[in-house]
Amino acid sequence: MAAGTNGIVNVGLRLSETARQIPNGVGVVEPLAHDESGQRLYRQLSFLELDRETDSIAAGLQRMGIRPGMRIALMVRPGIDFISLVFAMFKVGVVTILIDPGMGRKNLAKCLDEAEPEGFIAIPIAQAVRKLLPHRFRKARYNVTVGRRWFWGGPTLAQLRETPRESFAPCGTIASDPAAIIFTTGSTGPPKGVLYRHGNFNTQVDQLREYYDIRPGEIDVPGFPLFALFNAAMGVTTVIPDMDFTRPADVDPRNIVAAIHDWNATQAFGSPALWNTVGRYCEDNGVQLPTLRRALSAGAPVPPHVLRRLKNAIHPEGDVHTPYGATESLPVASITASAVLAETAAQSVQGKGTCVGSRFSGIQWKVIKINDGPIADVGEVEELPRGEIGELMVQGNVVTTEYVTRTDANALHKVRDGDSFWHRMGDVGYLDRQDRFWFCGRKSQRVENVQGTMFTIPCEAILNQHEHVYRSALVGIGKPRRQLPVMIVETWPEHRPQTPKEEAQLIAELWDLAKSNPLTEPVHDILLHASLPVDIRHNAKIFREKLAVWAEEKLR
Repeated sequence: MAAGTNGIVNVGLRLSETARQIPNGVGVVEPLAHDESGQRLYRQLSFLELDRETDSIAAGLQRMGIRPGMRIALMVRPGIDFISLVFAMFKVGVVTILIDPGMGRKNLAKCLDEAEPEGFIAIPIAQAVRKLLPHRFRKARYNVTVGRRWFWGGPTLAQLRETPRESFAPCGTIASDPAAIIFTTGSTGPPKGVLYRHGNFNTQVDQLREYYDIRPGEIDVPGFPLFALFNAAMGVTTVIPDMDFTRPADVDPRNIVAAIHDWNATQAFGSPALWNTVGRYCEDNGVQLPTLRRALSAGAPVPPHVLRRLKNAIHPEGDVHTPYGATESLPVASITASAVLAETAAQSVQGKGTCVGSRFSGIQWKVIKINDGPIADVGEVEELPRGEIGELMVQGNVVTTEYVTRTDANALHKVRDGDSFWHRMGDVGYLDRQDRFWFCGRKSQRVENVQGTMFTIPCEAILNQHEHVYRSALVGIGKPRRQLPVMIVETWPEHRPQTPKEEAQLIAELWDLAKSNPLTEPVHDILLHASLPVDIRHNAKIFREKLAVWAEEKLR
């Protein structure tokens, strides 16, 4: 489906189409305070109101002098303002710079420096920082304050909303036009700015809707802000939950449950860390989510115990889906909890990796021989037979074309194929006889010792079998090809050893597990860690590089 006519492709126009088809449908809902009885209050906009609001904001942006192709940083908390602004920016044709605020001030400032924004649409504190650091953001001449303006100029969002929407002049973007710069999590290196084009977003909407059979009128509670953008383009109501989106593991599960119950949500999206918290709460308190027929989780492998708890809580005919992909390419593949629990989980426990499922219809993939250097042309790759671990490369219209910051990474991740290209995911694994991909970890995090190569996910699964283990991480210490493999273990909080004797007992039991499997037999040391460092976006991807430094210091 094209998002417009005459070759125009713009996800913003899909919101307009939704507004024409179901104008009075609830478009977006955000939580407010509780009333005297403790009932949650909400603010909401219909699809028609949301579309008209975005037209007014877009007209205001054009009146300011903002033009297609300009890079504008958006720094606004998730809510109605966020969704309205993103769609308005789509409609105007600007390149929206989106950065997770939780990545820390240093990384955030560096990402902004590299992206070179020509303006900021941001909350007051972000505008204050911009104003106090004029030497860093000299190009930022088009600025909008979301909230109260302090000691700087430029309009506020409230003023933009007053612009007559009839003055908005639609922007004729095409599929190849840039739409956004979204930064990677930085879990295996500095965050990189990924260029999204309008065609990428448009195809993502089509692929997700087709694969999961998402229909207009459904109601979604997204635990990740960007997922809300797809909803409005599909005629799905977005109910924004009350949570800190930078810390999904610390979510109050009652807030997620309340949003699902209050709006009879049919779908919800969350990271494995979020669903771990919510699933345990539902199990411990006998809470059911009977309207929920489709739960999704992504960002890292989802443990079977998380899938099992969540599946037990939702509608009996519903299922949990775990889409696989990356910032550079999403979606790539997907699998259901039913398939995992009935078949693949038993193999994962034995060290076979995590099955992420079958590819989406618009994706082509290959598993090739691992290569840490650049590959200029697809003719240079060595494709591996099924069952053999290598690195994954993908091709399709959801695959982004390039990095626009840290551009040296383009040579390492993009492989030319005539007029097209392949993207190297940076993940290792293998394809089975059913053409499903089994994820075995990040290529950069594999451990190479004199006995061969050890991959993180299969090895960690062996120690994760212990009932007291929450998660573990394989890291390598020393020079490449002569690394000492070390397993670092985090227990469930309630099973944390309280005495040296309990710690020694646990480590002895972990050694028994390690020595019982040839995958982990080469392990040199086992260490306990109170809380493994994880990424900000999903609270799930383990920072093994940081743990390697920690382990080396610990073992000196």
